[in-house]
Amino acid sequence: MAKLAILEFPDPRLRTKAAPVTEFDAALRQLAADMLETMYEAPGIGLAATQVNVHRQLLVLDVSEDKDQPMTLVNPKVTAKEGTQVYQEGCLSVPGIFADVERADRIHVEAHDADGKPLSFDADGLLAVCIQHEMDHLVGKLFVDYLSPLKRELVRKKLEKQRRHASTAEPAAAAL
Repeated sequence: MAKLAILEFPDPRLRTKAAPVTEFDAALRQLAADMLETMYEAPGIGLAATQVNVHRQLLVLDVSEDKDQPMTLVNPKVTAKEGTQVYQEGCLSVPGIFADVERADRIHVEAHDADGKPLSFDADGLLAVCIQHEMDHLVGKLFVDYLSPLKRELVRKKLEKQRRHASTAEPAAAAL
């Protein structure tokens, strides 16, 4: 498995609309495995293929406390929504930033797993939030898009400053 590079806001590639997956093959399964490894190492609870510069409708997630219940959703669709909830979200593509986002409280999801087997299930709470968040990535939307233009610009400037600071910091001494 390989750890993948995660694109960060405001990278324009994050705005690319993902194409449906048409082949369920070893390469797709390997990509899903690599995405799970990347997500766990980051650490995060969800990752969309768009975030690793692969513009296909694939996402992985694991909202379990012990990080032992990974899910892979290919070509996911929300076919029903119910209620609303506000949840403080963060994103691996917008590191260190958190904001309240309103989403559906309960959803019905239809998708396929990495082998092409159809999935159909209901989700609520954190699982519903995570699925909706990752599905937004597949259409080029980020959680910061739910913020006001002013707050979104402040986030962009803060991340830019963090990147500038990181690039000018002295390299850490190598461990022997």
